[in-house]
Amino acid sequence: MNIRVLGCSGAIAAGYKTTAFLLDDDVLIDAGTGVGDLPLDALAAIDHMLISHSHLDHVLGIPLLADAVLRLRVAARRPPIQVHALPETLAALRQHIFNGVIWPDFTALPRRESPVLSLHPFQVGERLDLGSGRVIEVLPAAHTVPAVGFAVDGGAASHHAHWVFTGDTGPNPALWRRLAELSLSHLVIETAFSDDEAEVAHLSRHLCPAELGQELSQLAGSVDVRITHIKPGEVDAVMQGVRALQSPHRISALAAGQNMHV
Repeated sequence: MNIRVLGCSGAIAAGYKTTAFLLDDDVLIDAGTGVGDLPLDALAAIDHMLISHSHLDHVLGIPLLADAVLRLRVAARRPPIQVHALPETLAALRQHIFNGVIWPDFTALPRRESPVLSLHPFQVGERLDLGSGRVIEVLPAAHTVPAVGFAVDGGAASHHAHWVFTGDTGPNPALWRRLAELSLSHLVIETAFSDDEAEVAHLSRHLCPAELGQELSQLAGSVDVRITHIKPGEVDAVMQGVRALQSPHRISALAAGQNMHV
């Protein structure tokens, strides 16, 4: 299994795209602006979207992708793209995006009986079987809205090592209790703000380097850790704080275009 980073920024600017990962060719994990770099045929191949929470930088690609691929998928008689998320996240999409005001309701287009999108609720702790040996566990997150992370099971060939994405989260004891039970190949964890903005990070339930260090101290061993969701203009300050951590883990900034294998 391959996971390609399409976007990993906390906001947009030239060269920065918001969070989206492509698992193999047909599964999106979050749907930020990075989705827009995929060619049309690649967009049309996506059958599943796993959404961590309802904030715009993680869901913007859902309505735009649906509009872009509708004709291609109808012509090919493809089933609806399945959007998997917490019930609260799906309710937010229905109320605030697919409401006929912000965007048409693509859960009922081109026909209600055969739409381009279908919505599928999950719960924390659930293991989603997406076929081809891909099993993804829904992990707890601690954010300002109901939110989750994801753990992709690499299967028997990897001795069930997991690629983990924390989603947007502040300090999260429940996550580390679960990760202590898993083998990790990669940990993708957010650090949205520098230590100078620790108060803002706390209020918005994001991490800064000091809190990242406290969180990673709960993870045994030495793991490949990739920092995501850094705001444009904050990369140097955040990574300076990260480098100052005396951590046993191998920490670096995530970048669009990177590939990780599980």
